[in-house]
Amino acid sequence: MNENHNFLAFDCGATSGRAILGTFSDGAFSMKEVWRFPNKPLCRDGRMYWDFDALREQVLKCLRSLGGRGVKLESIGVDTWGVDFGCISADGSLCARPRCYRDPYTSGIPEKVFGIVPREELYAATGIQIMDFNTIFQLYAQTAEDDAALRQASCILFMPDLISWALTGKAVCEYTDASTSGMMDQGSRSFNKALLERLGIRSDVLLPIVQPGTVIGELLPEIAESTGLGPVKVVAVAGHDTASAVAAVPAADGNFAYLSSGTWSLMGIEAPAPIINERSAAANFTNEGGIEGTTRFLKNITGMWLLEQCREVWKAGGKDYSYPELVAMAEAEADFPGRINPDDPRFASPRNMVEEILRSAQDDKGTVLNEVKNLTDSQIVSCIFHSLAGRYKEVLDMLQDFAPFKIEKLHVIGGGSANDLLNQWTADATGKTVVAGPVEATAIGNLMMQAKAAGLLADRWEMRRLIAGAFPVREFIPKTK
Repeated sequence: MNENHNFLAFDCGATSGRAILGTFSDGAFSMKEVWRFPNKPLCRDGRMYWDFDALREQVLKCLRSLGGRGVKLESIGVDTWGVDFGCISADGSLCARPRCYRDPYTSGIPEKVFGIVPREELYAATGIQIMDFNTIFQLYAQTAEDDAALRQASCILFMPDLISWALTGKAVCEYTDASTSGMMDQGSRSFNKALLERLGIRSDVLLPIVQPGTVIGELLPEIAESTGLGPVKVVAVAGHDTASAVAAVPAADGNFAYLSSGTWSLMGIEAPAPIINERSAAANFTNEGGIEGTTRFLKNITGMWLLEQCREVWKAGGKDYSYPELVAMAEAEADFPGRINPDDPRFASPRNMVEEILRSAQDDKGTVLNEVKNLTDSQIVSCIFHSLAGRYKEVLDMLQDFAPFKIEKLHVIGGGSANDLLNQWTADATGKTVVAGPVEATAIGNLMMQAKAAGLLADRWEMRRLIAGAFPVREFIPKTK
């Protein structure tokens, strides 16, 4: 690399999105945020949709801003959340706003599907954990509703591919996002159309799956001209945000587990092939696509949702704790013995998270501690952190039973990687060295895949070596007790 190469990553979440400009120059890499925008569902006639027009306009505003400043881009890549999709008609228009996975219209749908395709058979074919909002259940529900958009569709596009389509007019189906749908056969890595036809779901709307790094096309002429950017390429990166994040794990070899830590935590390994058996089904592990043909074998864990919801309750009561204050509070009560099961359904959507934790926190003898002595806010935060660290140990132990290698380190990426106290308690609980960072893993993985597509990087290991050199990480060594 002896010249500047600029790449733009759109990293769109379910509440907000941002654009990150990454620059590769003389073997070095740097990045900066250049745009940020809200992304909220719309409620219309009792249904929840994504405001795709607003989303598209924010993307175009960002591109116009960069073009107006004379920025030269080599390519653009988009990553988003999974499962949701838009319907494209034969005339090349969007049939309707995409439905939002938060819409409860899929409630009870899995049980109806299992009446036709047994749960065990569905998992054996797709390797995906059962969640109401999986694409297969959304399509079944829309078919049952005789949804007009689905009836008119010539193809469906997952959200990152839908945004790329709006920029290029080209339709593709990228592997990592398709893999979250609950419709992809893990053996052939193509859609299981026979299974869909048994369910009465149209299979002709599904496109062939392409791998991360595929060049989709160039900006539409009118966009190239109106933004001043010219004919910039758009690349299908690892479109699922967690796949992009895992691509950015700065590991030196494959003997690692990862924890993508935020409101929700995703813990898994990068496996050479899917792991699908009765034990993985019983433990509710999922197999999702990674880069370079890898499989992200992982489990969902409740994360900072617990603390965020407590913080909202405290704020409503006049106590607006900052995150540094919360960490200090937990550290002051490091020896507090109370624990909860973070993944207990009672914590999924409680009326009052603080009250729910007070009713649940027990010591190792099963004593509900708040019945003995009223717990303080500091003790509640300590309970959350210790309970998460304990749950991480449980899942990591399960992962080791499945992993075809010895897990030597746990890489923590995402926003939660900045929590040094939880990182240390996680190292202590698991007995593994915890490597924390980078925080911006998702955008970094997006940019790295674009650089790989441009021929600047050979493979994921070269990507990871560059990331390790560009972003400082912190190691937490288990303390002996």
